[in-house]
Amino acid sequence: MVPTFTLTRNLQDINAEQWNGLSQDHPLVSHAFLLALDQTGCASPATGWAPHYLLLHRGDKLEGAMPLYVKSHSRGEYVFDYAWARAFERHGLAYYPKLLSAIPFTPVPGPRLLAATHDDRVRLARKAIEITEENGISSLHILFPSDEDRAALAQAGFMFRENVQFHWFNKGYCNMDDFLSTLSQQKRKKIKQDRKKATQANIDFRWLQGRQIDGPALDFFYRCYHQTYMEHGNAPYLSKEFFSALLSSMPQNLALVVAEQRGRPIASALNMRSKTRLFGRYWGSTQYVPGLHFETCYMQAIEFCIEHGVQVFEGGAQGEHKLSRGMLPVKTSSAHWIRDQRYAQAIADFLAEETPAVMTYFNELQDHSPYKKAQGPTDV
Repeated sequence: MVPTFTLTRNLQDINAEQWNGLSQDHPLVSHAFLLALDQTGCASPATGWAPHYLLLHRGDKLEGAMPLYVKSHSRGEYVFDYAWARAFERHGLAYYPKLLSAIPFTPVPGPRLLAATHDDRVRLARKAIEITEENGISSLHILFPSDEDRAALAQAGFMFRENVQFHWFNKGYCNMDDFLSTLSQQKRKKIKQDRKKATQANIDFRWLQGRQIDGPALDFFYRCYHQTYMEHGNAPYLSKEFFSALLSSMPQNLALVVAEQRGRPIASALNMRSKTRLFGRYWGSTQYVPGLHFETCYMQAIEFCIEHGVQVFEGGAQGEHKLSRGMLPVKTSSAHWIRDQRYAQAIADFLAEETPAVMTYFNELQDHSPYKKAQGPTDV
């Protein structure tokens, strides 16, 4: 049957079960997560994230989908194209609005071309290009696509930009000491020293999952999250209403760790999770304690994964410091299509220079693995 394409701005018009079936049950691409961003106004025209959802139907059945946003800026993307925007501006051309397929404020790799087959993923990518052309939009960008998406995007004619994140892999560790024993002596000693700082500061950690996260716990988390953003001179992207919506609609995907000093909460980190992965996402504190950020956001997350049999912890964008905590470099990418062929060629030339440098950086990171040479994880 010949597929038909439609665009809608209202995610509520889309069957949640069919959407989630196409998204491979990835929590950060789920209908509930995107709907929370939409309904609370965090991703909206007012914030520069105008949502549009590209749908592929055969008859009444939804067989493909693609989250798209018309962007009036590049904030909240974690793939930095400001130099490209300035180049357009210098030559009197408008870079914004641009068209983006991404999960707002979320540098987590996953499906962006939601379909069961490679051919339908290619169809979605080509249709998105067609929409970009027909509306005179400068460019189309797909951030942190899955490997399956990348193959389809390559066939559709996209250029790729490479990047690096740091993930932790569970090798069937029995406990934290089992994991630490696989690290080099220097890294193991440093982690133990850093963890001791929390103990010496009389800090304990408490994990809450799903419905265990009550109103006061969520209120305290948001206070920490908001204060930490403001201390860095920025208003937070996400509202308290957004997190409340997540707790209401997808509590099974939330895992909150609270740091308490002598029984008084002083820091918190909210992680998203699936059955096999933990995604480190949102953090904040009300006071500074040496080593508290690393312990709350990384070591506690690793310990949680070991205890619950979670296979991978994704520690978020950037951060070479994560290497010393047992996390390893992982290649990520973004895909780009530029309507003006002159600028497409200029960006292709830029990527031809940037990509070897990124790969050299990646290889250097691999050479500095924190693991013992004979035992370090190699299948990443």
